[in-house]
Amino acid sequence: MADTVLIDSRDGIATLTLNRPEKLNALNYALIDRLLAILDAIETDSSIRVIILTGAGERAFSAGGDIYEFSESVAQGTDVAMRDFVARGQRLTARLEAFRKPIIAAVNGLAFGGGCEITEAVPLAIASERALFAKPEINLAMPPTFGGTQRLPRLAGRKRALELLLTGDAFSPQRALELGLVNQVVPHDALMPAAYDLARRILRHSPLAAASILTAVTRGINQSIAEGLLIEGEQFARMAPTADLREGLDAWIERRKPNYPGS
Repeated sequence: MADTVLIDSRDGIATLTLNRPEKLNALNYALIDRLLAILDAIETDSSIRVIILTGAGERAFSAGGDIYEFSESVAQGTDVAMRDFVARGQRLTARLEAFRKPIIAAVNGLAFGGGCEITEAVPLAIASERALFAKPEINLAMPPTFGGTQRLPRLAGRKRALELLLTGDAFSPQRALELGLVNQVVPHDALMPAAYDLARRILRHSPLAAASILTAVTRGINQSIAEGLLIEGEQFARMAPTADLREGLDAWIERRKPNYPGS
């Protein structure tokens, strides 16, 4: 059986490809578990500093949860559906959101349901002009379950999010850009080059500083400003004794390019 998630690592960048193109990269339980396992391995691999996440094939980033598999879980009762589907999907999006290395979604096609929720959760996203987004769960008589009722309103605002959640209407990559769901929209053939360009721009900097920024934003964004400033201060305190901060300061003073040891 083909691997549900492909990984290609080079030059500090790991490209993860959701690999069920015949099913529009639907998120079945095996794929979610495989992606979580890969993230666990990458987290402690110092050779990988940025992750790009995309979908196999020309049609889809991910069409969302595997409805056939999910339907079987629902038939077994609420407890099974909550354990196997809801908790698993929320565990994935929470992991992507809080990951201490930058993750860039390269949205190459359909991003419906769970595919849209992955895009909401990751810190950065670039969309092909062929991408198409939707929150179609209401068409199945259910709410989103991988975080879509929570993250989309925080990104786009309550009323704009509710229009999409309550209608299930598809929306364009340009609209996704307006809503703050993606950072850029590019021609389809330029999608992966744009993702790699963004990754390389991040790689210029200290990996420890990148991790501290991701942590401060993720933990602080739903706190009060006062609480968020405490988190920001904590992250600086973690950086203060590091060789990376010393190197950054010395390089600036000496007017040279820094060479961060990552420690």
